[in-house]
Amino acid sequence: MIKKNSWWLAAPLLLLCLHPAAAQPPHDMDDEAMAQDQPAEKAEKNALPPKAEDHLVTTQHHAVVGGQDLRYSVTAGTLVLRDEEGKPRASIFFTAYTRDGVKDLGKRPITYTYNGGPGSSSVWLHLGAFGPRRVVMEEEGWAPSPPYRLEDNNESLLDLTDMVFIDPVTTGYSRAIPGKDAKKFYGLEEDAEAVADFIRLYTVRFGRWPSPKFLAGESYGTTRSAKLSNLLQQKHGIYLNGIVLLSTILNFQTASFATGNDLPYPLFLPTYTATAWYHKKLPADLQAAGLQNAVEESRRFAAGEYTLALMRGNTLSQQEWNDTAAKVARYTGLTPEYIKETNLRPEIQAFDKELLRDQRMTVGRLDSRFKGRDRSAAGERPEFDPSNAAITGPFTAVLNDYVRQDLGFKSDLPYEILTGRVRPWNYGRGNQYINVAEDLRVAMSQNPALKVFVACGYYDLATPLYAAEYTFHHIGFEPEYAQRINLHYYEAGHMMYIRRTDRVQLKKDIAAFFASAAGGR
Repeated sequence: MIKKNSWWLAAPLLLLCLHPAAAQPPHDMDDEAMAQDQPAEKAEKNALPPKAEDHLVTTQHHAVVGGQDLRYSVTAGTLVLRDEEGKPRASIFFTAYTRDGVKDLGKRPITYTYNGGPGSSSVWLHLGAFGPRRVVMEEEGWAPSPPYRLEDNNESLLDLTDMVFIDPVTTGYSRAIPGKDAKKFYGLEEDAEAVADFIRLYTVRFGRWPSPKFLAGESYGTTRSAKLSNLLQQKHGIYLNGIVLLSTILNFQTASFATGNDLPYPLFLPTYTATAWYHKKLPADLQAAGLQNAVEESRRFAAGEYTLALMRGNTLSQQEWNDTAAKVARYTGLTPEYIKETNLRPEIQAFDKELLRDQRMTVGRLDSRFKGRDRSAAGERPEFDPSNAAITGPFTAVLNDYVRQDLGFKSDLPYEILTGRVRPWNYGRGNQYINVAEDLRVAMSQNPALKVFVACGYYDLATPLYAAEYTFHHIGFEPEYAQRINLHYYEAGHMMYIRRTDRVQLKKDIAAFFASAAGGR
């Protein structure tokens, strides 16, 4: 059902009227013409703000999922978040997929899903991994030539669970209510509070309290999930069955290349090794060992000799310095001379630029299988991330067409795919690194049924696999924690689902996880 006169549809006009450029008359406008416009301007200033209300559209569809013709309903639109006094705070855009013909919602799981950023919409998991329709990419995940199109997603999760794809404030079509300070939503705590409020509201409005409940997030969305796992329990009494984490970052110390923080260097090393293996830059014996064996050897060095050498700092002898540089070079595909120039500490941007410098190419950060070409082969960092550039065009074009044409949701606002408008982000920890793994541990401790699925890409240089392993190896020291955490690995990058083989395997792995985590219902 479409509700008319929503504040959402009026927002573009309101924003236009408030824009400084819109208030300036043309240079050739005379005083008489300006005088004639003044009453209208006064009336506009005195006008009441547009009414904040929900705007929902429901449509029926079918697609081939899991080899079967599956019929489902889609509700796309906005729900207004309000404070305890009923005053509107924000309008959250979401897309909900529910399977038709389900009589007992207590047996039908529901999964609340989002991406990360901060500043990312949910488009990637929505139209790349879990939704019943997906963006067509080439077999390995390379982008096809435009124009782009959708196809049925045989690996969708809709045969397993209903899904609600959530866009946090200022992403997608979600916005703070005009007159409210959107910056109050831009932070670790603030974002989690808003998303938790939306999940509670959807659960109430659509009668999903009896359903087994899951969260699924990617990248910073995993940070949000860990925070939500505890917040939903404490604030709303919503206990989860499971959490799906794709390309995980919970402890930000593991990925911060800051002076005095040596932790990222050994944790990134196995992914450097995987990347160098893919581009055939490793020594012959390590190259011939295969991806998994090369990465495992790199893990052992990273956890042992490399970590000890970094801890010793400038107390290493010249021979120890040279030996360490040679071994780091072995596992990175870089030269010992270059490793020495980095003080045994090659950071991610430098690695991306240096590995293929002899070819005047760079490698991707989100997916290091991708290659790019900068204007100059000099410098210490790439001009852009070629893996990000490859996905932005297809997903942007297809989403904008799909929402309007297939789902019937109309808005002239720009759909914010991945925006910088949420910066600066309030991490709220002073000079401490964020580590929401403790939130997840608390949730798991208080909810013994909660299980966690972790997906890692070998070629993910944004949230590397060994950093995820380190985080979960420190989340709790009793065996029960490890028994409830399932780690899986895929031969792609941050968005492993763009590669067909990995998307198929990911679906199988998540299906098994859901079967074990849904409480046997």
